[in-house]
Amino acid sequence: MKVLVTGAAGFIGSHVCLELLARGDDVVGVDNFNNYYDVGLKRARVERIEMFVDSIALKRQDLASAGRNATFNIKRMDIADRDAMSVLFSDEMFDAVVHLAAQAGVRHSLEQPFDYIDSNVTGFLTVLEGCRHTNVKHLVYASTSSVYGLNTNMPFSVQNPADHPVSLYGATKRSNELMAHSYSHLFGLSTTGLRFFTVYGPWGRPDMALFLFTKAILAGKPIDVFNGGKHVRDFTYVDDIVEGILSTLDKPAIVDVDWKSGHPSSQSSFAPWRVHNIGNGRPVELMRYIEVLEEHLGKKAKKNFLPLQAGDVPGTNASVETLWENCGYRPHTSIEVGISNFVKWYREYHS
Repeated sequence: MKVLVTGAAGFIGSHVCLELLARGDDVVGVDNFNNYYDVGLKRARVERIEMFVDSIALKRQDLASAGRNATFNIKRMDIADRDAMSVLFSDEMFDAVVHLAAQAGVRHSLEQPFDYIDSNVTGFLTVLEGCRHTNVKHLVYASTSSVYGLNTNMPFSVQNPADHPVSLYGATKRSNELMAHSYSHLFGLSTTGLRFFTVYGPWGRPDMALFLFTKAILAGKPIDVFNGGKHVRDFTYVDDIVEGILSTLDKPAIVDVDWKSGHPSSQSSFAPWRVHNIGNGRPVELMRYIEVLEEHLGKKAKKNFLPLQAGDVPGTNASVETLWENCGYRPHTSIEVGISNFVKWYREYHS
């Protein structure tokens, strides 16, 4: 396939590009390389992808292997630029789209709300329009566990209401799910939304807890532990997220013939539309998360305990049954393995 990956220089997006290329798909990446965090890290992720593509080509030459090499092109572009995105879709004629570009971060949405509307709402609309007008076979896009908001009925199920988000970030992602449904209904566009649960791992964002904790602990500085350390999170390793994305991508959403308008299901529709949770399904207390990190760093953290922040929720826990039923996949990596891999990468990257 030829696949568009938006947010290709991002944490999850760069991992997705590598896996698509490894299995032989052509990938066109889009990223605006904004300065929300270190642009150098974004460039390093792209260089890693390009080196991978080059290594495949060299290996085939050495083996005199027949066949074509998967291709990768990265375009610096803002997804909210409707004209540029329209040209991109019409020029490239993608088979599928993995939409991961977004303005991330719950706390940042309290300070810069318009960034979230521009990227997460307007940007998503340009992607939907591009898919609609070029007959894209399947759109898979990132949603978030933040859509559950005030809901405390855990584990979170896609059958649960997601109508009370406590942050603008969560609200914009919920809007993506509803916008996708309207396009699936009106134009027959197959769309699948994946609600990510606290993703972590190598090449992660510097504003994420694991990155911040590691940097502070190694520097001998205190870490901020919100909600008095009573948070419970469904931490999901990045490789599990990527495998879930590819498993979903290969199984486009179809019409649910059993869907009843009198008793509507929240996770399927008579339109080719689906929403799935993608989380580990094994929530971990934040203090245990920190303990595992301390073990792998070989150093204790100085802790600055703070109250629950605005826009944050005390706990998350994913039910992934629909992901298993529809795609035959469920995440499995433990935090012990995931944090070990992150610490190894962090030391190498900053060496």
